[in-house]
Amino acid sequence: MYIPKYFKGKNVDEILDFIQKNSFGTIVTTEQGRPIATHLPLQLIKEGDTYYITGHMAYGNPQRRTFKTNKEVLVMFQGPHAYISSSWYKEENVPTWNYQAVHVYGIASILDKEDLKQDLTMLLQKYEKHRKNPVLWDKLSPQLLEKQLKGIIGFKIKVEEMQAANKLSQNRNEEDYYNIVNKLYEERDLNSHQMAQLMERKLKKDKKA
Repeated sequence: MYIPKYFKGKNVDEILDFIQKNSFGTIVTTEQGRPIATHLPLQLIKEGDTYYITGHMAYGNPQRRTFKTNKEVLVMFQGPHAYISSSWYKEENVPTWNYQAVHVYGIASILDKEDLKQDLTMLLQKYEKHRKNPVLWDKLSPQLLEKQLKGIIGFKIKVEEMQAANKLSQNRNEEDYYNIVNKLYEERDLNSHQMAQLMERKLKKDKKA
């Protein structure tokens, strides 16, 4: 991923936290030179000193076959993003787009049935534990679970490299930066508001540092 120096994320803990909070990712592999992508809910887990991206996909998904070639896999995670009008700058310039994204490179392997069950248990726990009537693994009937397990395949990707882009107008002066935040709040879409909040948090953090 091309990342200008202004926008390159280097803090590993922040990158890992970003993946946890934006865990609906895109897995990209290749088959006979043609890229294949699938959008999936994923998990970040740590085993010893090694991090893995885990998940599952439909058994009928042809992308599963590419995992067996033991070639490099790309996983992409995206956060808030928003259009930035250059009319918000004091000096003349061109429009741009602010965004956050993380690319993870690694090698994929297939989970056995027991590891897949454990991964699904953790996934349900993550998204259901706070609900009034949580749908957890041990609350579902064995018959239903066995039927569903036959239709999916689990995988884990050993994380070998992470690249993070945080394009949040860091290259603008303070006056422009504040104005961008205010203008984003005036926009009518949720992405712009999320970007404004993110930029505000970054400004507060930078001032404390």
